[in-house]
Amino acid sequence: MNVRDSHMSNKLTRIAVSGVSGKMGRQLIQAVVQAEQIMLGAALSRRNELYGMDVGKLTNIGERLGVKINNDINEIKNDFDILIDFTRPDTSITYLDFCRRYKKGMVIGTTGFSNAQKEMIHLAAQDTSIVFAANFSVGVNLMLKLLEKAAQVMGNDTDIEIIEMHHRNKVDAPSGTALVIGETLAGALGRDLDRVAIYSSEKNTQERKVNSIGFSTIRAGDIIGEHTVIFAAIGERLEITHKASNRMNFASGAVRAAIWLSNKKNGFFDMTHVLNLNKL
Repeated sequence: MNVRDSHMSNKLTRIAVSGVSGKMGRQLIQAVVQAEQIMLGAALSRRNELYGMDVGKLTNIGERLGVKINNDINEIKNDFDILIDFTRPDTSITYLDFCRRYKKGMVIGTTGFSNAQKEMIHLAAQDTSIVFAANFSVGVNLMLKLLEKAAQVMGNDTDIEIIEMHHRNKVDAPSGTALVIGETLAGALGRDLDRVAIYSSEKNTQERKVNSIGFSTIRAGDIIGEHTVIFAAIGERLEITHKASNRMNFASGAVRAAIWLSNKKNGFFDMTHVLNLNKL
């Protein structure tokens, strides 16, 4: 079915996906097409050679979708209501300015933002609706809630280590998800992560500092994403792990967030709100 020919299109929230030439972008296109309550309205890529191509051809869905790839968000202003963006910080901030100006909702999965850029996202949420998360996996966000509880029970009596593994091409380290895990643990324990985080133990000949939170990063092969938190006490340890085997779980979570966001005019939200985790 041609997406633009849907007889229900006037009732569906129209989604734009950026970075469609990348692996995550292609997964997002598939997730949007498969979902109900929304329709694909626009596709963005900064690769000029893809301009005008039907996005269905690029994503190997097997059919024309009737949505052509564009390289200028200004040209698709009237084609979407919510943008799903998993690109790079500078690109995301450019799209953020546009969405704020034209009251477009935004689902942001980009990682590696500076503190100043994060503040810009919070400010933009005064004028439009935003779901911002380092990880859109339902399992990862449930893991964060479990870690909060585990830290409250045994965090003060254990050494805490966060181990994260991703593919060799991932540029930020530790991962955005690992940092959110660290912030969740530190918050549950009343600690300042900037003060207690240890990002490298190389050449460290001293004993581990009490109340520290360690990070270990692995970049290798085609690992999609694995995160483990170890609570190590004397005589026992607790490990909580999440493993992603493909990117569709992230894409499905982002689409779920877009559907949830469709009736919000403005505000800053994360997956805790989307999944209603605070009621657990």
